[in-house]
Amino acid sequence: MTPYSLAFYLDVVTTGTVLGARPTDSPDRVSTVLGSSFAENAFGAGAMWRDYGLAEFFWDRASADHPWSGHHFTLQVHRLAYRDRTLVNDELRARYGRFTPRLRFAKLRRLLERRGVPLLEIPEIPVNAPYFRTFWQPDSRVAVSVIGTYGEYSTPDNLRVGDVYSIQAPLNR
Repeated sequence: MTPYSLAFYLDVVTTGTVLGARPTDSPDRVSTVLGSSFAENAFGAGAMWRDYGLAEFFWDRASADHPWSGHHFTLQVHRLAYRDRTLVNDELRARYGRFTPRLRFAKLRRLLERRGVPLLEIPEIPVNAPYFRTFWQPDSRVAVSVIGTYGEYSTPDNLRVGDVYSIQAPLNR
């Protein structure tokens, strides 16, 4: 993995932001940071997300008369295995350079621990267990989903056991 793309993941897990965009930021603020190239998806008037390729930001609101409230973001790291250069938008590429198709969890965890940023396993999350394992960083409230074992649905996109599947913030515990 290039040190630049790895630096991106270290920054996200440490800060709980994507280039400074927080999960609670408005759609306009996120677009200011990540650019105007996104796909927008809505569920009626109450939920919306913007897909920037690697990063997705989600919002909700009580009604069409209310402003959007940031809910969370997810880095769909597994998408990089498709080797589609358009998944990493210009803003991320300008800051961090080339992204490799897979992110090894052991390497990410080791580098975070050297910085004093531990990742703790959450064994009580039964969703998709044992195929996926979930870790979190308590200070930034970031969750990291990792391929835990081989299974019918556990190794999508040519990923291997120990590869990061996604990164999400915030995780409320």
